[in-house]
Amino acid sequence: MRMKTLRLFKACLVTLFIVVLAGCAVQAPAPDRQVTLATQSIVQAESSGAVEFAPVELKAARDKLSQAKLALNLQENIKAGRLADEAMVDANLAEAKARSAKSQKVVVELQESIRILQQEISR
Repeated sequence: MRMKTLRLFKACLVTLFIVVLAGCAVQAPAPDRQVTLATQSIVQAESSGAVEFAPVELKAARDKLSQAKLALNLQENIKAGRLADEAMVDANLAEAKARSAKSQKVVVELQESIRILQQEISR
């Protein structure tokens, strides 16, 4: 009886050791490239006018990038990578909205110019 208990105990220790070892071995690489790309996307969105035309999306991108950097410092690499990816998507959305809004503004200005020219022609 004592021999069976000792074998069971050893088996449990070996299993526990394997589980702990496997948990330590599954460390995702640091998402430095993703954080860099997200940062570049935010800068590009800012330069395209997102501050004025898509402030909500730009703020979301900045917040997620900050969270990604914090997770990176805590060595939560999977979470940091996911947040960096989300920040990049939000920045891209902000840039697209800003470019769209700028285009709409140009269209409205052109339509107004055409209307004024048509009025002058009809005089």
